[in-house]
Formats: sequence, structure tokens, C-alpha cells
Amino acid sequence: MQSKVEQSARTKMQELRLICDKEIPMQQQKIDSAVLSFRRSLETLQSKAHKTVENQVKLGKLKAQLREVEDDLVKALAVKTRKEAKKMAIMDSISATKAKIEELKRTVEEHKARKDQCAAIISQQDIALATYEGKGDQVTGRREEIQEAIAWYNEVLGFQIEGGHGVKFIFTNINSKNPSEEYSFTIRHANDTYTLLDCSPHLNDIKELIHELNRMNGLFKFVRIMREKFQKAAEFGVLPQFTPLHQHSSTISISAPVSSVSTDSRDESPAEKNELQIKHERTNWHSEKVIHEGGRHAILSPGSALSLRRSPRFQVRK
Repeated sequence: MQSKVEQSARTKMQELRLICDKEIPMQQQKIDSAVLSFRRSLETLQSKAHKTVENQVKLGKLKAQLREVEDDLVKALAVKTRKEAKKMAIMDSISATKAKIEELKRTVEEHKARKDQCAAIISQQDIALATYEGKGDQVTGRREEIQEAIAWYNEVLGFQIEGGHGVKFIFTNINSKNPSEEYSFTIRHANDTYTLLDCSPHLNDIKELIHELNRMNGLFKFVRIMREKFQKAAEFGVLPQFTPLHQHSSTISISAPVSSVSTDSRDESPAEKNELQIKHERTNWHSEKVIHEGGRHAILSPGSALSLRRSPRFQVRK
């Protein structure tokens, strides 16, 4: 019984050994395969590790290159920004230049318009100047005639005017016995009123004549009447008396028919007096001239006075 048990155990052990003998090569083969596979995997991992290291080196290089590229990009962007700013500045400058050009064009047009206006004004002034020059020549000729008429008045009528504080009218050729004897009166015009300052010789009705002068404002008629009064006084033997009167050189401005006399000029300079004297000559003798002809009153211009001076029929009562 015991032997059967041992034999069965041996049988089982043999079977197990056979099974183990069969399994061992198979497991050994599997182990070899696994080892080989592990080696291959290890080699693969090693190669991958080497590649990873190489890739890391390459990555480092790429990162450095990337940083360089980024730096270049930043520099390029900075350059681009500067160029853009410069471009904007140039565009602004171009716009400002265009605006300035337009303004200059408008200014040029305005200057052209002003030039045309000035040219037109100059042309008008030239025409006016030519007209004034022609009138000046006429005035010069007229003045020569006036000077000749004045000389004739002084020579024939013995009539002179002196200006100062008042206006002194001097007559000669009144007294036939003494033609050089001076008869005179001095009047002043102020505040539209004539005032007698002196009369030599004194006339009895002089106040009525002054009153009539202020009422009618007829200075030329008054001067003519005064000459007639002096002639009558000379016929009756009334001689002029010298009365000192401080007279300063001045001017007389007379217009017809209303007369105005400027009589106070103590503070005037010689140049102003000369200018006013010229104005007096132009105004006074361009006015109508009052003379006495044959007992008849006549109002004559210097030209007609010259013609009368040349006429043998013209006589002056002395």
C-alpha cells in the first residue's frame, strides 16, 4: 500500500519533471526574448536619450537664435517705428509746406491786386500831376500878370497894403501938390467885425463908414470910398498926420465878395510869413479888383486891369 503511494508520487513527480523540463526551455526562451526585448528597448531609450540631449542642445541653439531673431525683430520694429515717425513728420511738413504755398499764392495774388491798384492810382496821379503841371504853368503865367497888375496899381494908383496887428491901406498920388504924400487907414477884422485902428488924416464920417462896412461887408467898396474921401480932404487942404502904429509883417487874405483879414501874426516865423504872403498874393489878386474909372465903379480882374492900364482912355482921378 505504501509502495503504491510512493509509486504514484514518483509517477507524478516524473510527470511534473517532464512538464518542468518542457516548461523550462519555453520559459528560458521567453526570458531570453524578454531580455532581448529589454536590451533593444534600452538601446532605443539610450538612442532616444542621446537624441533628446542632442535635441536639447539644438533647442538651446534655437532658443539663442530665436532671441537673436527677436532682438533683430525689436530693432527692425524700432527702425520701422522711426521710419513711420519720420514719414509722418515728412507728411506733416509736406502738408504745412502745401498750406504755406497756398498762403503764398494768395499773398502773391493780393500783392498783384495791390500792384494793379497802385499802378492804377499812380496812373491817375500821373494824369493829375500832368494836369496840375499844366495848371501850374497857367498859374505861373497868371501870377506874372498879377505881379504886373500889382506894379501897375502901385505905380498909377499909389496903393499899398501892410499887414500886422491890423491891415494898413496906404494911398499916394492923392494930393496933386505932393503926390508922394501918404494917406492911410488901418482896420482890423476879428469876430466878424471890422474895427478902425488908425486913420490919417482923420475923417469926420469915418464911424458911419465903418458901420456901413460891418453891415454890408463890402471891404473893396469901403477902400474905394476911403480913397475918394482922402481926395476930397486933400482938396480942402487936410493933410495926414503921422501916428506911430506898431505894425508887424503879416498877410492879408481877401476873397470876393466876403472878405476876411488875418491880422495878428507876431509869433509867425519868416518862412510861414513868406508862405502866407504868397497865399495872400494868389488869393487877394485872384479876387476881383475894385478901381475907380471916370466917376464910375468897376470890378475888374487883373487881366482887365492890365488892358485898362494900356488903354489911353483910362484916367485916374488924383
